Amino acid sequence: MQQSTLNIGLLGCGRIGQVHARGIAQIDSAAVFAVSDAVEAAANALAVTTDAQVMTPEEMLTNAQVHAVVIGTPTTTHYDLIHLAAKNGKAIFCEKPIDLSAERIRDCLAVVKQHNVPFFVGFNRRFDPNFAHLVKQVRDGAVGDIELVSIISKDPAPPPVSYIDASGGLFRDMMIHDLDMARFVLNEEPIEVHAMGTSLVDPDIGKAGDVDTAMVMLKTATGKLCQISNSRRASFGYDQRIEVHGSKGMIRAENVYENTIELATESGFTKAPVQHFFLERYEAAYKAELQQFVSTVLDGIAPNPSGDDGLKAQLLADAATEACFGAGVVKLS
Repeated sequence: MQQSTLNIGLLGCGRIGQVHARGIAQIDSAAVFAVSDAVEAAANALAVTTDAQVMTPEEMLTNAQVHAVVIGTPTTTHYDLIHLAAKNGKAIFCEKPIDLSAERIRDCLAVVKQHNVPFFVGFNRRFDPNFAHLVKQVRDGAVGDIELVSIISKDPAPPPVSYIDASGGLFRDMMIHDLDMARFVLNEEPIEVHAMGTSLVDPDIGKAGDVDTAMVMLKTATGKLCQISNSRRASFGYDQRIEVHGSKGMIRAENVYENTIELATESGFTKAPVQHFFLERYEAAYKAELQQFVSTVLDGIAPNPSGDDGLKAQLLADAATEACFGAGVVKLS
């Protein structure tokens, strides 16, 4: 695109919309031009802090002064918003998951391709400085050929059951981030998915038909293995770790702590708690992914992560769900 500043419309002014608004404010070549939310007060409040216009989704997506949109609305709204945005030539940043149905995701990718608009999916963990450095080291051969990847992701506390009902389940809602990271780290597509899950944190989650504690094993065509463990509860904070074992050694990204202080006394060594929630843990990642999106649009480069990455992560989440609730193992073509 020729313009020097990318005017962005924010669809969704809740928690993630506010995070993205703060990120855009730190990018010289972008600005929040318009905001929209089903809750009028939320839209008005964010409009004040960003000096943006309040619009309906239809007004925003048909306004020629809006060059791109960030979709941070509930997943059930993504499909229609993506179609309308693509038909009006808007570059699209969409939070994960694109949709809870792989077929509907394919429909979204088709309309995006038809109208030739950039489509960027918000897998923010790829942009975490620690994880990104780990992946670069792996790509550079620091640990040799990958043999085993371990990804650990635990939330500090479970969401309400009302959220579980509309989320698509742990594998599609929570683990989808880790499934994308598995693909990103392995740099190879899994062909086999094993999964187990149980409800140990909140019995109401089990009654709602979901699990809150799960493990998945992925295998690639060349035999590389990846194990992912998720829990909706970690009493010590937001647990986010990756380890890659290879033919020449091992590399790992540890948790991020509230500070780097370590106290040593006769009782032993104590450190600060890990950062407690995803907003603080991935603050730098959210900013970096938005910078990448803006560069993608202004410089005309291919989106990464792309809509295809969103589809492939969803297919893995679907396979993990199927494996957990009956099949045990699912083989992918």
